[in-house]
Amino acid sequence: MTARRHTPWPGEPLDGAETPAPRARPADDFPPLWDTATDGDPGVPRDTPTGRAPALRSRPADEGLPPRDTATDGGPGAPRDTPTGRAPALRSQSADESPPTRNTAADEPPAPRAEPAAATPARRVPRSAVSPVDGPLAERLADAVAASDAPDVVFALSRHGRRTIASGGTSPPPPLPREDLRYETGSAAKTFTGLLLARLIHSGELSGGEPAAALLARGQPPGANPVTLAHLITHTSGLPALPAGFFLRGLPAWHTNPYARFPAARVADAFLRHRPRHRPGTRWRYSNYGVAVLGHALAAATRTPWEDLLTDQVLRPLGLNGTTLRADDSGLDAPGHGKDGESPVPPFDAGGFQAAGAVRATPHDLLTFIEAHLDPTGAPSQLAAALRAVRRPVLRRGIGHRHVHTIAWFCHPTGGGPMYFHSGATLGQQAFLGFRPDTGTALAALCTRRFRAHDPFLATAYELLAEEE
Repeated sequence: MTARRHTPWPGEPLDGAETPAPRARPADDFPPLWDTATDGDPGVPRDTPTGRAPALRSRPADEGLPPRDTATDGGPGAPRDTPTGRAPALRSQSADESPPTRNTAADEPPAPRAEPAAATPARRVPRSAVSPVDGPLAERLADAVAASDAPDVVFALSRHGRRTIASGGTSPPPPLPREDLRYETGSAAKTFTGLLLARLIHSGELSGGEPAAALLARGQPPGANPVTLAHLITHTSGLPALPAGFFLRGLPAWHTNPYARFPAARVADAFLRHRPRHRPGTRWRYSNYGVAVLGHALAAATRTPWEDLLTDQVLRPLGLNGTTLRADDSGLDAPGHGKDGESPVPPFDAGGFQAAGAVRATPHDLLTFIEAHLDPTGAPSQLAAALRAVRRPVLRRGIGHRHVHTIAWFCHPTGGGPMYFHSGATLGQQAFLGFRPDTGTALAALCTRRFRAHDPFLATAYELLAEEE
């Protein structure tokens, strides 16, 4: 097959460098996107006194349903309460060690820490002994675990190839070590979807400019302003957060698994019937719906089921044997909990939204996935170009165009260069993934408690990644 010219978007990326260019208008075909807080934007970042990482206004999680990314969905302010619970366990591991994996058949940042609410006074927790090998870093991870106040917490950090993992929680230790369990990643799974799209573009199978409707309903005219694959991955398709009819159909399972009641056929049908209010590519609006449609369009374009496509193109080449798209009865899946950290929540079923939030993985697999972004030259050859591509900015939005996105990650500036991240949540778990090329740091943070107001977890993870060495 003759490879197509690499034009994943209507217009080239802002620049070829990984550090965002100075403010500039995107290509004429992809006009600059303005602040859309009144049009579905989950929150408007505000500059901090340092002018670096902006923070978002807070909004309770139960105004919307996971896997909406809780960081981009109005990341919560976070008091740094010291929870009760068990001391976190620490592990250090060099990159050349083989992490324990098991063969198995699945945003901006939170606001600065606020003062703890009077109803939740700080409580002191005994901390585990810190490995002298890791020193301050291991102690910092142990503090992060304790601050997260969740039944099961894992902070897995890699710096220049050396892995340090801290785990703990408020519940008794599970039968398997916490770092060997699989956790739900929610919207952070979109980073896998973005990498897959980049892989298909660089292999020449797709360009990114294909109308999604033409792939889902072959023979259907694309129309004057079609929604393309590029629009779907960059949340500029004009689609709402969730499809018409979702709330009514999901209501009987609203507190358990509402997405499971909206299968793939309904997602595709709702998209083909949708009539956008705005021309695609002109407004940014975070949409689980859009990325779910993208997954079905990619499956249709390649004539490959989504799970097989993601496995063949991303998971298997990276050796992610501890990653899957659904829970099973193997005992490897970490159980989720409600906001109180005690009420059990059933495993998340993404229904027809697999591309938007179905990935569940072990902390080791997630570190492997993120480390590949830090050093694409060391990744499998078929993914190297795609891993470089997902680090390039393709979209700016907001006042002054200060919010930068790649096709897979949100990007904030730091003193040493860009910081890439994405977070996610389901009804019973939360996840934060991120990396910084300037410090050689990759971070996967996971916890088994539903997001709540003034949640400390995401704020703690974001601040940990933003720290200088």
